[in-house]
Amino acid sequence: MRDPATGPDAGPPPVVALGDARTGEKSESTLTVLIAFTANLLVAVAKTWAAALTGSASMVAEAAHSWADTGNEIFLMIANRMSGRRPDDAHPLGFGREAYVWSLFAALGLFVAGSAVSITHGIHELVDPEPATDFLIGYLVLGFSFLLEGTSFLQSVRQARREAATVNRDLISHVLATSDPTLRAVFAEDAAALTGLVIAATGLGLHQLTGSATPDAIGSILVGILLGVVAIVLIDRNRQFLVGVQVSPPVRAAIVQALRELPEVSRVTALRVDFIGPRQLYLVADVDLSGDDAESHLAVRLRALEARIRESPAVVDCTLSLSAPDEPDL
Repeated sequence: MRDPATGPDAGPPPVVALGDARTGEKSESTLTVLIAFTANLLVAVAKTWAAALTGSASMVAEAAHSWADTGNEIFLMIANRMSGRRPDDAHPLGFGREAYVWSLFAALGLFVAGSAVSITHGIHELVDPEPATDFLIGYLVLGFSFLLEGTSFLQSVRQARREAATVNRDLISHVLATSDPTLRAVFAEDAAALTGLVIAATGLGLHQLTGSATPDAIGSILVGILLGVVAIVLIDRNRQFLVGVQVSPPVRAAIVQALRELPEVSRVTALRVDFIGPRQLYLVADVDLSGDDAESHLAVRLRALEARIRESPAVVDCTLSLSAPDEPDL
């Protein structure tokens, strides 16, 4: 398995196999966020300049959107860094859920600094319209922004598609289900940014054609609504992971099968596998060990089996208990 949020992928021991969240996938997530930050910063500066020159409501909304995204990428970089810290005595399960806390802040920022500002400005423009000028500059900046945002979006698509392929999921399903909140945030924000650019260009073009600021103002409101929907989805997914999310049924079944295939395990009667961070799991199971050893020897065998499971980079910790004789096999 590569990301147990979505599905199984057969692999050799250790018992739960997963791409190392602290090296491979996490490094790519960091690269995805850095590319998004650079693109959003350049785009935010360009859009602010264009908004000041054109006076376009849609361009103001897009500038607010890009500044919100730029700030959000900082939160996402903090999320990657904080969640990767090693467990200590005060935090035996590590700091993985820090990723969802900081990603939640980023989603709230998108809602407030992006959605609310865009909608408010659009309503103000409807009530007190102002004519726009220098339309060519607006179109050039929107085209430049589309190029940069598209580059960032392609990076997030490449990462998401690669991970989705390993778990036999389509792209959108994987983005929604993945335990990596930074990948989900960058993908969603870039997709919203590209859609917003099309809306802004349409509003700006209708403003130029009709001489009325109303289409431009409506474009600003539509961009705000789009950002609000994206922010709410991101907030809800981070909330779910903070409250606690178990692995999907196919992954649960794969883990049960992997445990049962061990020569020392004859039954698995209970299993709970929770996400405690991006691609980080806490596994609790009741197992019946083969043979008829003394209690002290069974305890030693259990501890050895736990140590083997912890060798997986996915498993932060593992707790095994002995099954009762009358408990059914999963």
